[in-house]
Amino acid sequence: MQIGLIGLGRMGGNMRERLRAAGHEVVGYDPRPDVSDVGSLDELAGALQAPRTVWVMVPSGEPTRSTISGLAGALEAGDLVIEGGNSRYTDDGPNAELLETHGIGYVDCGVSGGVWGKDNGYGLMAGGSDEHIARAMPIFDALRPEGPREEGFAHAGPVGAGHFSKMVHNGIEYGLMQAYAEGFELMQASELVTDVPAVVQAWSRGTVVRSWLLDLLVNALREDPDLAELEGWVDDSGEGRWTIEEAISHAVPLPVISAALFARFSSRQDESPAMKAVAALRQQFGGHAVKAAGPAGAPGDKAGPTSGTGAARPGG
Repeated sequence: MQIGLIGLGRMGGNMRERLRAAGHEVVGYDPRPDVSDVGSLDELAGALQAPRTVWVMVPSGEPTRSTISGLAGALEAGDLVIEGGNSRYTDDGPNAELLETHGIGYVDCGVSGGVWGKDNGYGLMAGGSDEHIARAMPIFDALRPEGPREEGFAHAGPVGAGHFSKMVHNGIEYGLMQAYAEGFELMQASELVTDVPAVVQAWSRGTVVRSWLLDLLVNALREDPDLAELEGWVDDSGEGRWTIEEAISHAVPLPVISAALFARFSSRQDESPAMKAVAALRQQFGGHAVKAAGPAGAPGDKAGPTSGTGAARPGG
């Protein structure tokens, strides 16, 4: 099958290789000339035979919206666009409506697999009509892992369902990663466990907490047993936030995913204003020891109750 692929970064570039290895003809477009097969969206459309299928794999938000808008002008009635980035599902309806005015079909597809997907395959969650999903199935089959289709691919529902499913998937991922991270920290803090990486590796076979994420943690600890080469600063792509917003909208409790997202926020603070307030309150009501702020970059000194707080009182 012939397909156009827009966006040849870490994911898109590997997807092009996997599709070509499966025998599909891929015409790729990227703003970087050194990796692109064509120089523009119009050239991409001209290189494909009608009815065309084009997969969009660019950053979510305005980059995706502008690409969809450009394709509305470059493609023709009967063509099909698959949007595979990490877009918010609420963008899919407007994207589909814009393309529909030109007679162009639309499928949204959540894609999981990261940089390992080229060799291991990608988990795919698609939203769209039965007709459009069936038309793109040879591409989905080439990208998903080997084995039964239902273990790597789902037609999740109508337009928007694919990205909604991927949003929830990433929210779950937040919680899983946070649980592994907290377990790692607790073992490191204990004097009893003398080989934390060995314990984590032992969990990877035969236990109920085994997973691919755990395997990746084993790999990371093999390269850097104390993770000393990394800073504890963690970004978020937005999908964890969207998951929690949807949970609020549907009155569905998500305490684990919410806590995992807030933990990421905490990781970005050199000093936590909230914890400073907690320290100040404990000092005020109980005379508890605090650490005085030192020069920038220098650790503070532990200080006792400040003048006027009175004798230490129980609490906190």
